[in-house]
Amino acid sequence: MGHKVVVFDISVVRALWETRVKKHKAWQKKEAERLEKSALEKIKEEWDFVAECRRKGVPQAEYCKNGFVDTSTRLLEKIERNSVSRQSARVKDRDKRRSPFVFELSGTQWKELPDSLKEQTHLKEWYIHSTLIQIIPTYIELFQAMKILDLPKNQITCLPAEIGRLKNLKELNVSFNHLKSIPPELGDCENLERLDCSGNLDLMDLPFELSNLKQVTFVDISANKFSSVPICVLRMCRLQWLDISSNNLSDLPQDIDRLEELQGFLLYKNKLTYLPQAMLNLKKLTLLVVSGDHLVEFPTALCDASTPLKFVSLVDNPIDKTGCQDTEDTVESEQDRQHFDKEFMKAYIEDLKEREAVPSYTTKVSFSLQL
Repeated sequence: MGHKVVVFDISVVRALWETRVKKHKAWQKKEAERLEKSALEKIKEEWDFVAECRRKGVPQAEYCKNGFVDTSTRLLEKIERNSVSRQSARVKDRDKRRSPFVFELSGTQWKELPDSLKEQTHLKEWYIHSTLIQIIPTYIELFQAMKILDLPKNQITCLPAEIGRLKNLKELNVSFNHLKSIPPELGDCENLERLDCSGNLDLMDLPFELSNLKQVTFVDISANKFSSVPICVLRMCRLQWLDISSNNLSDLPQDIDRLEELQGFLLYKNKLTYLPQAMLNLKKLTLLVVSGDHLVEFPTALCDASTPLKFVSLVDNPIDKTGCQDTEDTVESEQDRQHFDKEFMKAYIEDLKEREAVPSYTTKVSFSLQL
């Protein structure tokens, strides 16, 4: 019979092929439109964007606002510009630290300041941290050009009265040491702008003489044993930021509204049961953080959405630590915990500043794990 050969008209084959191509292109177009509207595609775009930001070391707070990722190219360019600016600032800060007017010291091998320091009275800034130094010598009065005393996380037990002769001092940071009092002579440092005495654990009061510090804008006395807001603090007429968290406050003074310039007020981890009506007179207050565990009464206007005030009530529920750690905790471990809490709140508050509104409530859970 031989072979059978089927012969088709070429125009029929071409028409069939063109029809199939047309249908395939239509399907591709429809699929592209579907993917464009698809949440999966949006997630992939956000994931790629987040991965790119992480690769470039961009903090999450820069591109994630209120839980949403901003993937605009302009934002990434802006972030990159800001990142370059920050790196440049860090370089400048490092160069500044290398200045002949700056003294730096750190490490547990240091138990006292070097003798040669006494001869360098031209210094304007001291940065001393994480040492075993307990005493700041009286010859500090010789450093008349001193502007910054940054002395955190040492073992300092007292400050010399001679510190009051540093008339150009602008910043004093003695946080996380072992101070039980502040010398009244500090009130003579009339140009002081920032005072940080946080984390000393046993500090109970500030001397009345500090009322003379009329240039102070920042005071941090958190993680101590204050039972009330010091009178001298109420007389610091330019105060903008006050952190008195983690103390023993049970109430606030009725004349708290004397702090007319106050913008940030941190009160969490105290035993406040109410907030006075005078709080409403703090017209410039934009951030108020309290612990809501004991709070039963406060002016409802503080929660009014029409005001610029961000009112945060923390519900602090630490896990019962019984059996999880020794009862004889060292002071150092308590200071470490307080330091961690402060770093946590610092990051939280930075995030709050970028939000248009605060969450309706905030719960912070602390975990303790023994290995």
